[in-house]
Amino acid sequence: MASILIVDDDPDIALLVSHKLRTAGHDVAVEVDGVAGLEAIRRSRPDLVVLDWMMPRMNGLDVCVEVRNDGSITATRILLLTAKAQEADLERAYASGADAYVQKPFSPRELAAQVEALLAR
Repeated sequence: MASILIVDDDPDIALLVSHKLRTAGHDVAVEVDGVAGLEAIRRSRPDLVVLDWMMPRMNGLDVCVEVRNDGSITATRILLLTAKAQEADLERAYASGADAYVQKPFSPRELAAQVEALLAR
């Protein structure tokens, strides 16, 4: 069982993802914006963060950069979940520190498989 933080301002997506990952046996917490998400990451040091890109107060790329620049939480894996689908977006996501990238709309099964692959690293 891994600790996973979901940071997404869409309550329906957060509920879907949290349900899928809890069903897989993980300990899941949810935050609704980038600032609250970053605070939760620093406080709880989850194994993995499922992070939306476009959110109020602080976007997901900025959260990625902050996490990667904080030497005490570099082991946390980050899966960016976003509707952005251009190749330049993908490059920006990885350059900001994301470990994986899943495009919306997404298959919950595919997302769970990506999560398991990241946790197995």
